[in-house]
Amino acid sequence: MSLHYLPPVKPSAIALGTAFNHTAELAILAPLLGQTYQRAKAANTKEEFIRSQEASGAAIAWGTSLVGSALQSYGVGALINATGTLSYKGAAYLGGLIFLSTSAPGVLAQVFTEKRALETVGVNVITKLFETVGLSVFLTWWGTRTNPFE
Repeated sequence: MSLHYLPPVKPSAIALGTAFNHTAELAILAPLLGQTYQRAKAANTKEEFIRSQEASGAAIAWGTSLVGSALQSYGVGALINATGTLSYKGAAYLGGLIFLSTSAPGVLAQVFTEKRALETVGVNVITKLFETVGLSVFLTWWGTRTNPFE
């Protein structure tokens, strides 16, 4: 497979998009990591906590969240470039389409199949909207093209 087919995206856009997206992810993961941090303070020694399953689980969750944020930032930036989106309105529409294609089925499953509390579903919807619509508008503001004159 050749990397020639993958659209180029400005590296700073990927980095800033990763930070933007990871911040939204951590808003959801913060309670989990906060409880783990409290358990770490209560552990007898630092070495004991580092060897524990909780520490490795938190590190894996944080690492995969970071990698996932970077991949999502690249994907949204590549879609912005491939579609030629230049306006914030177009970016919001693009982000809305990304939300509908990736998150809407899960939201419907949470409401109707899993019968989760609407507060929980609402927090997930807001976070996913921030990660899709917010990210696409933010990346449009920053700029994603490696050479804007092409």
